[in-house]
Amino acid sequence: MFFEGSEKKVEVIVGPEHANLRQLPRSFWETLVSRCHATILSEIHNEQMDAYLLSESSLFVWNDRILMITCGVITLVDSVAYFIEQMGIEKVAMVSFQRKNEYQSHLQKSCFEEDMARLNALLPGKAFRLGHLDAHHNYLWHMDAPYQPLADDITTELLMYHISGDAARYLRSDSQTVEGIAELLQLHQLFPGFEFDQFLFEPYGYSMNGIKGDQYITMHITPQEETSYVSFETDIDIARECPQLLEHMVQILQPSSYDLITFNTEPQFEPAEPMCCVANQRQPLDCGYVLGFRHWLKRAEAVEPAVAM
Repeated sequence: MFFEGSEKKVEVIVGPEHANLRQLPRSFWETLVSRCHATILSEIHNEQMDAYLLSESSLFVWNDRILMITCGVITLVDSVAYFIEQMGIEKVAMVSFQRKNEYQSHLQKSCFEEDMARLNALLPGKAFRLGHLDAHHNYLWHMDAPYQPLADDITTELLMYHISGDAARYLRSDSQTVEGIAELLQLHQLFPGFEFDQFLFEPYGYSMNGIKGDQYITMHITPQEETSYVSFETDIDIARECPQLLEHMVQILQPSSYDLITFNTEPQFEPAEPMCCVANQRQPLDCGYVLGFRHWLKRAEAVEPAVAM
C-alpha cells in the first residue's frame, strides 16, 4: 500500500492590529481543513495555542498566525487561498509555503509551479528551490513584502527517509500502540511538561502534536517499507533546550537519508560515518528569515559528494 508521506506546509501571520485568530469559531477551521479534503481528528488547547491533528498531518493556531502541514495528495493551496480570502489581503503580514519533492509526484493533484501560480494570483511572491533537482529538494514560496520576525521565531524540520532497524519493524507491526511509540521515541523524557495528542492509523501510520505554552512539536510517520518517511518539526530552540534531539531521532529510526530544514536557527548536527552531506545551502529571504537546507545520504548510496547549488 502506497501513501505519500512527503508534506506541504504553510505559515500565515496576520498583523498585530487584527482580530485574535483563536476567537474564530471551530466551524471556520473545519471549513479551512475541508477545502483541501482533510478532516480534524482531535485537538488539544492551552492558554496560548490550539493544535489540531488532521487526517493528513496537523494544524496549529496562535493569536496571530497559523501553521498547517499536510501529506498525501492533499491540495493545501486550496486551504491557503480560503484563509487569505476570508481574512482579507490587507490583514496578511507574511505567508510562506513549502513543498517537498514527492516519492510519486505524478499522483499529486498539482505541482509546485501550479501552487505558486495560484498564490501569485492572490499575493505578490518569490519562490526558491533548495537542494538538487535530481535528488531531494525543497520548494519555498513566500509573500514578497517587508516583514521582521521576532528573535525567537525559529523552526527546525528533520525529514527522514527509508527508516530501518527495530523501530521500523515495530512501526510496521500489528502490536504497535500510541503508548509504545511514545516510549520508543522517548517523547515524555525529551519534552517534559508537553501535552501530547497522538493518533495511530490503520493498518499503520502515526501522528503526534505536542504543545507547551506557545511552543509546539509535531511528528508524522509513514512507515511503509519501500517508501517510509518521518517528519519531525518544532519551534523549540534545540541548541539551548535539547541539543541531542536530532541525533537521538536519527539513531532510533536509522534512516538511509534525511533533510534538515531550518528557519533562523543553526542547530549543531554533524552526523558521523557512514552519512555524507550531499547538499548544504543557506538562503536569506526578503521576509526576514534565513532558510537552511542540508541533505545527508549513507555514503554507500552517494555516488559522489555534490557541491552546494
